[in-house]
Amino acid sequence: MLSISTFGGPQAHFAHFLRVLVQKKKYLSEEDLLEVNSLCQVLPGPTSTQTLTAIGYKLGGPNLAYLTLLVWILPGVLMMTSAALLIHHFRDRHLSLEFTRFVPAMAVGFVSYAAYTMTVKTVQSRTAIVVMVLAAVLSYFVRSPFFYPIALVVAGIITAFKYKAHPREEKIPIKIYWANFLLWAGVLILAAVLGHFTRHPLILIFENFYRNGSLIFGGGQVLTPFLYTEFVELKSYLTPREFLSGYAIAQSIPGPVFSFSAFIGALSMKDAGLGRQIAGALVSSAGIFLPGTFLIFFLVRFWESLKKFRAVRASLEGISAASAGLVAAAAVFLFQPLDNAFVTYAFTIGTFVLLNFTRIPSALIILMGLILGFVV
Repeated sequence: MLSISTFGGPQAHFAHFLRVLVQKKKYLSEEDLLEVNSLCQVLPGPTSTQTLTAIGYKLGGPNLAYLTLLVWILPGVLMMTSAALLIHHFRDRHLSLEFTRFVPAMAVGFVSYAAYTMTVKTVQSRTAIVVMVLAAVLSYFVRSPFFYPIALVVAGIITAFKYKAHPREEKIPIKIYWANFLLWAGVLILAAVLGHFTRHPLILIFENFYRNGSLIFGGGQVLTPFLYTEFVELKSYLTPREFLSGYAIAQSIPGPVFSFSAFIGALSMKDAGLGRQIAGALVSSAGIFLPGTFLIFFLVRFWESLKKFRAVRASLEGISAASAGLVAAAAVFLFQPLDNAFVTYAFTIGTFVLLNFTRIPSALIILMGLILGFVV
């Protein structure tokens, strides 16, 4: 249900996860969700996808985690692949996307609601308030993907000094399983070597996306300029119009924003036939999602032992507060490119109000916006 009803990117996804996984299904506590989400933000890759796969791992081990990953990404990947095939077929015709024009403003409403929810749940001390404000202000001015993990690590170090406020717990010996880390590094090296010597286009596409998935912090909003630079400006696999059309569609469908990679992978093979286009979508999706999955599997295996240390538990206060600040800043700078019109404010504020004060499902809220886009 989340894979077909969750809109708005990783910041907005958190609000959906909170409502469905914690409040409705009670699979885990709010504290556990915040902890897992903050942990995933420290790692490169799609935060929402890593959060869900980590929850699947906690509930049912690796098999459920991989099944969760597949179910979560499949609808978005299929929709973006279909969109690429359609755009390629009708690329010389005008394909109107005007019915989605209210969705970006509504997505900011989802992000704002996520920021509000995280602030209420995690910012409970003066230190946390200071950390949240500093993270928000600095992330607004420092638009670098590498700022996100640095901010979270520094915030965790700041509150780690408050470890004496936490009770002692019996420590569990830390046993690190290196298999998934070696798997991540091995695939990265193997793809680079094979791509260099074979020059096979599908291997090159996989290597490009796997490398990007291993380096990008901060979610789909950060992914977009990386992909535009590589696939439009440097390699000319897509035209600017094709890329921007796909980006507009990606903002209007549920699931992970990283599914936009399927669109780019398919159009990168647009002159090689239908089969190669579908293959391009599949290998690009595998390339972008696998690195973060391998890394979260590596860390989650010894996280329970690691968090027994008081300093580690104390650091979670700072990490969660910084996460709230980053989401609040994201709401601001995602709103800025939108039209400075009454309707933009109305849809942003209206979405926040509906999420905060009603029980209307998120999918229905977005559907209402799409219907209004058709009508108006």
